Amino acid sequence: MAGHSHWAGIKHKKGKADKARSNLFSKLSREITVSAKLGDKNPDMNARLRSAIQSAKSANMPKDNIQRAIEKSEITTDLNYENIRYEGFGPKKIAVIVETLTNNKNRTASNLRTIFQKNGGNLGTQGSASHNFIQVGVIKIDKEEVSEDKIFNLTADTGANECFSKALYHEIQCDKNEIYNVKKKLEKEVNNFLSTEIEWVPINKVDLLPENKEEVINFLETLEEDDDVQNLYTNAKL
Repeated sequence: MAGHSHWAGIKHKKGKADKARSNLFSKLSREITVSAKLGDKNPDMNARLRSAIQSAKSANMPKDNIQRAIEKSEITTDLNYENIRYEGFGPKKIAVIVETLTNNKNRTASNLRTIFQKNGGNLGTQGSASHNFIQVGVIKIDKEEVSEDKIFNLTADTGANECFSKALYHEIQCDKNEIYNVKKKLEKEVNNFLSTEIEWVPINKVDLLPENKEEVINFLETLEEDDDVQNLYTNAKL
């Protein structure tokens, strides 16, 4: 759900890391509050809330913060947030999809348009960039949680499409409409999940020249720092 970088594992300096952490917690809290507002307060009965809480836990967000975010949904009556997707092209013509959670779409569109333009890109209409991607359900599990053999066997029984074991986690991909059915089957054997999301996966990744990577990374970091941005996807190979 909220606040996950899908484009690179960039190491921040200490001050920047603290700011990024604070920004991430803010986005995770907002997703928890909105999820609880729109559905049941019990995560067992609300798949979106359950996923938001799991994402928060995997980011080491304190339990008190999570509980406050849930309680905020009960006392806040003016939660007019909506999920809006923006698409465009950044520097070096990379395709970008930006998922936002906003209570002011005019502010969000204006901020994103400025970031794109300042970095030599342009914000397009819906559909302008997304044809470079496919939407799939993606479930990530820490490798310490379950062995490689076991996760492959479990995945085969869930009806998921693919299972990849990466350096730190297992990644299970499935049809986007089946993600919570697959997750429910996995939950019988797996207690903790890093994230459960419907992601935009690039059909073909675009290679960048080494001298262009820093420019692209700075652009993506600037986008991610915007308060309204929840998730970010690109076809740039970083």
